[in-house]
Amino acid sequence: MNEKYEAVIGLEVHAQLLTDTKIFCGCSTKFGNPPNSNVCPVCLGHPGILPVLNKRVVEFSVLMGMAVNCTINKKSIMARKNYFYPDLPKGYQISQFEKPICQNGYLIIDDNNGFSKKIRIRRIHMEEDAGKLVHDIGYETLIDANRCGVPLIEIVSEPDINSPHEAYLYLTKLKQIVTYLGICDGNMEEGSLRCDANVSIRLKGDNKLGTKTEVKNMNSFRFVEKALEYEIERQIDIIETGGKVVQQTLLWNPDLNKITPMRTKEEAHDYRYFPDPDLVPVIVDEKWKAEIAKSMPELPDKRKNRFIRDFNLPSYDAEILTSSRELADYYENVIKITNNYKAASNWIMVDVLKIVNEEKIDIKDFPILPQNIGKLINLIDNGTISGKIAKEIFTDMLNSGNEPEKIVKEKNLIQITDTDFIDKIINEILNNNKSQVEEYLSGKEKVLGFLVGQIMKATKGKANPQMVNEILRNKLNTIKSSSEG
Repeated sequence: MNEKYEAVIGLEVHAQLLTDTKIFCGCSTKFGNPPNSNVCPVCLGHPGILPVLNKRVVEFSVLMGMAVNCTINKKSIMARKNYFYPDLPKGYQISQFEKPICQNGYLIIDDNNGFSKKIRIRRIHMEEDAGKLVHDIGYETLIDANRCGVPLIEIVSEPDINSPHEAYLYLTKLKQIVTYLGICDGNMEEGSLRCDANVSIRLKGDNKLGTKTEVKNMNSFRFVEKALEYEIERQIDIIETGGKVVQQTLLWNPDLNKITPMRTKEEAHDYRYFPDPDLVPVIVDEKWKAEIAKSMPELPDKRKNRFIRDFNLPSYDAEILTSSRELADYYENVIKITNNYKAASNWIMVDVLKIVNEEKIDIKDFPILPQNIGKLINLIDNGTISGKIAKEIFTDMLNSGNEPEKIVKEKNLIQITDTDFIDKIINEILNNNKSQVEEYLSGKEKVLGFLVGQIMKATKGKANPQMVNEILRNKLNTIKSSSEG
């Protein structure tokens, strides 16, 4: 990016709420059902219908507002937003305009390099989703109305974001919060979390905003980052060559890595908002707010700080372990069994997440129970097995689901701590590797690793490594002393 300019970015994020039924009717919100099977006269906008607001939608919206430090408005108004699209059967969308349910919040974005920034949130409002157009079947465009009336919250940031990377951090934090709250699954591929970006550029130090464009069709955080990088460079090129940026809506094409125009952008007043005459104002009094607040879980930043404070974990470990509520829960279930907090962190971050990422599964579908990871760590710590044997047991646990103690017993994997037996094996290895012994005696310390490896191989990894090292060194030093004497 040209250093003369800075980007000014505001994000509008739609989060699909995890309610069982739609916002104004009793139809199912289940994703993946046959087209046009989750519909009724209300969500299809038939004449004479009357919408009834889903109480759970209000509670989820308030919970999100609390999580991002918003003012929860005692009174908010449902409004009709008038525009026509083929996938909007009523010809208008029920949303909120002048009086949203939440306003004036913020969240803090940061990374592991010391960067931290406050991003203000202008508003959070409730609304219904539109349907879906299907273009890839034959030569016609088909409409699936299942999504009509599915409840959304729209989270609108202030234009406080100044780079694609900051946008990525902001979206990552928002997804983390909505999934911690359990109000949205955060699945961008299925459309349950969607992002539109308003982008403009200006000379650094200038307070005046440039002409903005809106970028749509970004279904992953990385696509958002790429699309913003592309659009910022496009606007800079236009300004640098004497042109003017035109206010318009743009579509990101991830296959071509480019942006294409969709339409000129309407202003908000073109939507002719007015209060919906069929819906009464939403009143959230102090009593209801207090009831909703009781369901607030420990949020990720607070949980991360607790992991650092109470379990003495490095910041990096705590960041990874609290990246999702389920992963943090898994860790805390492991340390109910073991008090080796760092070992628990290492096993999850290295061994567990390796499988989770390779298999593309959620931690809740990981086949090893957290208590069995805790038991495995205890077996290492009390000297029953070696770290090397533990890796074999971990693989066995993956395949069988058995407890580690059962595997140790069935396969006779208990660590060898009999000094006489270890002493005998060491003597055999030294007798069979006299040239390596001579190398060690001549000062080549690296040979020690080879000899330890041969001993561990002879004991099938079951000898206690600490005992092996100690006895081996004593023997070699004795040999060295006698040869020098």
